[in-house]
Amino acid sequence: MNQIRRTKCPPGMAEGRPSIFGDLAYRLRCLCCGRRLLLSLLCALLLTAGTAWSMDPEGCLFCHRYPGLVTLQQAGAKKILHIDEQRYASSAHGALACRECHPAIQQVPHTGRTGVSCNGGCHQGKQLLAKVEAYPREQMHQGQQSAIVRLDDPSSCRVCHPLYPHKENPRDRAFLNMHTGFMICEVCHLEKSRFERVAFGWMYSENAAFNGKPYGTYYDPGLRNGKSEHFISRIAPYELRGEENHLLMNTWDARKAAAFAAEPAANPSKKEERLAFFHREVQRREISVACDECHSRSGMLDLSSLGFSQSEIDNLTQLNIKGLVTKYETFYFPHLLD
Repeated sequence: MNQIRRTKCPPGMAEGRPSIFGDLAYRLRCLCCGRRLLLSLLCALLLTAGTAWSMDPEGCLFCHRYPGLVTLQQAGAKKILHIDEQRYASSAHGALACRECHPAIQQVPHTGRTGVSCNGGCHQGKQLLAKVEAYPREQMHQGQQSAIVRLDDPSSCRVCHPLYPHKENPRDRAFLNMHTGFMICEVCHLEKSRFERVAFGWMYSENAAFNGKPYGTYYDPGLRNGKSEHFISRIAPYELRGEENHLLMNTWDARKAAAFAAEPAANPSKKEERLAFFHREVQRREISVACDECHSRSGMLDLSSLGFSQSEIDNLTQLNIKGLVTKYETFYFPHLLD
């Protein structure tokens, strides 16, 4: 029997194969196994009207509705996983549920199982089916996806790391990469104990180029690198030095990092020594810790002073997608309409 690994349940509660609505009575009693997550999914699915219900009965947009949801493929190619609900609903396939075209997807994560099948009965006849099979699948959701494709970031991190740097964990990487458009690397990865007084604020505006509809937060009217069709501001850490705030984006190592990247391959020990220098102020975090550091009322970000409204603060601190990321290794989809 397939099972998931999760936080420990109260004594006497048996584990089994979970689906979002399977064994609902048990799940509504078990806070540590995601009560808030499951209740939010139930409410979202039952209260979403008309087209959204018909196209997404299994809650795929619970994750895929977020712009900037990106994974990296071989040779650094980006795969955008975001789907704009309204644009999809108005497309030729808008009346279809996601898994009518993606039947192999049964759980999260589903890396490598997202292939499209056009054999579900929609396209009848050999000639039409052959024409459909020849259609380039990568164009299926064109115009329905949004992600940043270029961001003028002067940090030393970007000398070696791509715009969307997270690629190791199939379950979490797209969610982590989504933060690229909203905060700089140092918000999560700076070793803050090395600095006496650290606060968070908005960084200067940056040029950004987008695939699809632009998104993000605009704060500072000044453009650092000239004109742009769209520009964004991101949250960044600052060291408080008297009356001045010093931006803690590591630009001071950028030249050394560029020289290191251009060098011939060094022996492993020498390479590790050099990397340790560039990562001396970097902290790696467990995903559950990183989520709670921002998405909680006792988190490190003062969201009110950053200008977020109370409704935005409530959404960010009660973000139910956090439960899916932090509590589950494998999460099975419901079968409401089977």
